[in-house]
Amino acid sequence: MYANYILSFAVALLIHELGHFLAARMCRVTASELGLGWGPRLFGIRVRGVEYKLHALPIGAYVRLDMGQLQRRPLGQQLFVLMAGILVNLVAGYAAYGTFFGVINLLLAIGNILPVYQQDGWKCGMVLVRAYFNRKSPLVEWTFTLVGGGGTLIVLFGQKLMQLLGIA
Repeated sequence: MYANYILSFAVALLIHELGHFLAARMCRVTASELGLGWGPRLFGIRVRGVEYKLHALPIGAYVRLDMGQLQRRPLGQQLFVLMAGILVNLVAGYAAYGTFFGVINLLLAIGNILPVYQQDGWKCGMVLVRAYFNRKSPLVEWTFTLVGGGGTLIVLFGQKLMQLLGIA
């Protein structure tokens, strides 16, 4: 029974990162590494410039992207790559609705959309804040990070909307 939970969790994490990986490939952003787990490496293979790794503890997954390339892509492509993992988990959660695997995928999607430091929602928020100011703004970025982003985005985009409507 526990093996099913661990396997479901590991597969959900892996497909989340595969979503980012495939979206990056579609947008021609280099991905040099895709890994499942943490801790000591159990296995690794390099195929077409990408190192695929399996680690001892199946409690995480990651994809190593060339962030410089990603940041030079249009805003829509940046958001697509950053949101792709969440989208894959939503599709898998819906497809496996009513199962433990479905629940895990939906929870991963919800957890990752939150503007919590280093989660996908936070990364998207940073991209949007930088696009709004057309540069990095450390004060706003720290505010976004510390207050969870929601309030910052509402203020920033509310202000912009009011300007566009001629209210402010």
